[in-house]
Amino acid sequence: MAFRALFAALILGVVLPSPSGGSAEEGGSSASRSVQSAIVAAVEKDRRRFGGRTPVPATLIGVWDGKGGSFIRAFGYADLEKKVLLTPADHFRIGSNTKTFVIAVLLQLVAEKKLGLDDPLSRFSLGVDIPNAKNISVRELCDMRSGLFEAYATPQFGRLDMKVPKNFDPRVLVAWAVRQKPYFAPGKRYRYSNTNYLLLGLIIEDITKDSVGNQIRRRLLEPFGLTQTIYPQTQEMRNPWTRGYELDKQRDWVDVSNTIPVAFTGSAGAMISNMNDIRRWVKLYATGKASGSKTYRDLIECIPFLGNTSFGLGITCSAGWYGYTGALPGYNTADYYSPATGITIVAWINYQASEPVEGVASVMVRDIARIMTPDHVPFVYAVR
Repeated sequence: MAFRALFAALILGVVLPSPSGGSAEEGGSSASRSVQSAIVAAVEKDRRRFGGRTPVPATLIGVWDGKGGSFIRAFGYADLEKKVLLTPADHFRIGSNTKTFVIAVLLQLVAEKKLGLDDPLSRFSLGVDIPNAKNISVRELCDMRSGLFEAYATPQFGRLDMKVPKNFDPRVLVAWAVRQKPYFAPGKRYRYSNTNYLLLGLIIEDITKDSVGNQIRRRLLEPFGLTQTIYPQTQEMRNPWTRGYELDKQRDWVDVSNTIPVAFTGSAGAMISNMNDIRRWVKLYATGKASGSKTYRDLIECIPFLGNTSFGLGITCSAGWYGYTGALPGYNTADYYSPATGITIVAWINYQASEPVEGVASVMVRDIARIMTPDHVPFVYAVR
């Protein structure tokens, strides 16, 4: 199992209406139909390119120009077996986009002086022994520079075969991870590891004496009116929802919905949402309104790690776009906002591919950005 997140001055002034027919919503604008057609063509190409014998089952695309114009299109089926069409209201598992909510809560606590980003792990009562804790900072957890081994890559986790043990606690995953040799000394370089965010969840719970899910609800979901976003405690999805798929050896689609227990994902990737909530959320997050102005500079202090892409405190920064990507079996979601242009792009699919490294949803964001902001294209790593 992998949870990946690799995870502009030019204002085009493009306002996108929905095309006639199809599953789309109109933004009430009058921009060139050629722009919307180019977006549809790019998405359809990616659906075929990264699909199997048939295209990616479902793709949900949203583009908002910041001036009231929007283009939203649902492609394909939320349920292949029952031939249920995808709709813009469908809920997805958002995977590592959960991390953005964790960081927003953490930075609120920093602003309240409940902890500091440079505090060592040894300061906190986490219920699990972390070797070298005095030399690993909260900041290094946030920006994936702790060097801690990936919890989901441990042999102990593999032996669970996705079955949740009785009285399971995320500390078990962390304990398995820290028994493995670190990838590198703290602060030396970047390496994505979900262990960091399982630990951040434990830090939030230690500081607040409350669950991380409840803190997300009280501090973010309720105040910002994100009524379609939840931190679930069970496998149940909120209706309507899209099923998740993988490809078998014959390159046919296999339903893998609800095969990943939320008990395992926790603060690294458990949350569920829909597009309307997340397109609002990514702007709140990327502009610091969710976490507060006092910590905004810390949030977007992005350090380069691959091509034109950098990583801040739980935020991906690339060519003037800020946001995050989430992936887990059956789902891949990418949400990005450009403060310079006011444009938001959201691309969600019900499939997690092993390649490319940035994720298929991020490829779709990149391909749409090539149309919307051709001088500011994110996730450019090498000539493809």
